[in-house]
Amino acid sequence: MWCIQEINDEYRKRMYDILDLYEKPYDHFNPVIGVDEKPKQLLEDSRTPITMKPTCPEKTDYEYIRRGKINVFVAVDFKGGKRYIKVTKRRTKQDFAKYIKHLVNVTFKNAKTLHIVLDNLNTHFLKSFYETFEKEEADLLLSKIKFHYTPTHASWLNIAEIEINVMDIECIGRRIKCPKILRNEINEWMKKRNHQRKIIDWRFTKNDADRKLSKYYVNHI
Repeated sequence: MWCIQEINDEYRKRMYDILDLYEKPYDHFNPVIGVDEKPKQLLEDSRTPITMKPTCPEKTDYEYIRRGKINVFVAVDFKGGKRYIKVTKRRTKQDFAKYIKHLVNVTFKNAKTLHIVLDNLNTHFLKSFYETFEKEEADLLLSKIKFHYTPTHASWLNIAEIEINVMDIECIGRRIKCPKILRNEINEWMKKRNHQRKIIDWRFTKNDADRKLSKYYVNHI
């Protein structure tokens, strides 16, 4: 939010749409889901760390070995306390389309419509589905989804950003050397949070936006 310089009509329209969604009562047939992805650099310690002892934290050397990059998709039903996280080698259009297909057909299979909040990355649009699946399958998937795009430079509006931050703090915000370890760590963390039905208490409303951001508004809708 710190980088806002001006808020035009399109920005406000998208912001209001998402904030209205977040204020609605929870409906498990029409869940509001934040989706985002995070690149993760795989790093291995070049020297064996000194293990933690009473009154003495673990010590690691500043040098490390690069083991490549990997992608982490994150989807969070923040009012229902459910999330689905998947590690992939890349984040291509096909990776994104297949990830969303799993959300529709497996994770939220009982939902009528998934309201998905996401940013404007070039893989996040309808073309990805038609390039990945046959038209009939793509049409069927998209009939169960409504995408809600954040304004440009407004990733703070995507609830998935909060879930990713928690994941970094509690799970993967350290050196991890290989995809297998990363997947295992994330899966265990995800299962625990889902079992505990961890929710996110979003409190920023449309009224808050008008009160705090109106000085950036360039026009009125």
